[in-house]
Amino acid sequence: MGFSSLLDILGSTVIGGMLLLILLRMNDNAIQNNYAYGGELIVQEGLVEAVSIIEYDFRKIGYCQDYTKIPLPSKSILSADSNSIEFLTDLAVPGTFPQGDGIVDTLRYQLGPVSELTATVNPRDRMLYRIVNNETPRGSNIGITEFKLTYFDAIGDTLTFPITTPSLIYTLQIDIKIENLAAYDEQYSDATWRQVRLAARNLRNR
Repeated sequence: MGFSSLLDILGSTVIGGMLLLILLRMNDNAIQNNYAYGGELIVQEGLVEAVSIIEYDFRKIGYCQDYTKIPLPSKSILSADSNSIEFLTDLAVPGTFPQGDGIVDTLRYQLGPVSELTATVNPRDRMLYRIVNNETPRGSNIGITEFKLTYFDAIGDTLTFPITTPSLIYTLQIDIKIENLAAYDEQYSDATWRQVRLAARNLRNR
């Protein structure tokens, strides 16, 4: 075997190795993009689901099918903090009372601690609890990393914490952030939503 043949073999080996590395790199990028696009879709779907439920519930603060059951809408918010709120409302009964059954319910939203979800990959995700009538808390882990509430009085000034007089709340702002529960190479995609100055109809009815 001549010297030129050895050079040909060596050159072919080098080129083949380079092509293999390129193919491996392309495969890695394809996998990363697949995870990224899939993760973004999951995040967006989770955000839409959370927002639709929260916005519906919050707009019914102080509402009751039998309006005489909540005669003072200003008393409908029982407690309010930066990441929790408890209020009176009339929850719908699917298939029977879509607008509520005329019985006053207590509804509480509360963000769980970061330390609660140690089994998930994302170190920032937290449970968001929706508690009806002091029943066993039911939470949903859809990657929520932020659930922040800001409250305003009748003239639009921000109320400071702690809020000892919930009846001063006239409007509120909701901030939600959702991230992937798990992400490729810890590259977490996220989606945020803000409802600025949400005002439940019955809070204005004073």
